[in-house]
Amino acid sequence: MKNSTSKNIPRKIALTGGPGGGKSTAAELFRREYKDLISLVPEVATLLFKGGFPRVDSPLVVESIQSSIFCVQKNIENTFSTLFPHHTLLCDRGTVDGAAYWPLGAEDFFKRMNSSLEAELKRYDAVIFFETAAAGGLSIDLGNPVRNEDQRKAIELDLKLKDLWSQHPNFLYVKNESSFLEKIMAGIKAIDTLTNRQHS
Repeated sequence: MKNSTSKNIPRKIALTGGPGGGKSTAAELFRREYKDLISLVPEVATLLFKGGFPRVDSPLVVESIQSSIFCVQKNIENTFSTLFPHHTLLCDRGTVDGAAYWPLGAEDFFKRMNSSLEAELKRYDAVIFFETAAAGGLSIDLGNPVRNEDQRKAIELDLKLKDLWSQHPNFLYVKNESSFLEKIMAGIKAIDTLTNRQHS
């Protein structure tokens, strides 16, 4: 296989979607498939929660958590941009995600972050959105120790995230499939389209 040298190849792609969409599993597979093209920016929420950050439903705690994730997300993206200047960054979630979790809604979130939806969307050249498996009635309990959403909450968050991210002009939607392999292949097709990768 060979890579295109097109100037239109995105420098930063957000990979997002509701809980239980297989996003993080897919991201690791994409990193291996595109090892000479892509650097994977890990999911900040998982890093913080596994590191001991509490995960509870108290609105004030949720605000602290999402504010922290937002700041770390920006800094980790900037760090990876410096470390891997010739790679496309594939970000496991992005700065827009916190707005879907914010207790007082998206408008208040961006105001509190001294930003706007438009400004945060502009941080990314493209968005690949993985619909949650809960939308197809499938289980999202796959052993993730930091996940606390049930099926109903996963669908609710999925719709909120889609409403926000779909306003990006380069938004690619990967619908849930009964076969996760089919979903992965749809994601690969989306990345091939974005990066103009050609197969030989």
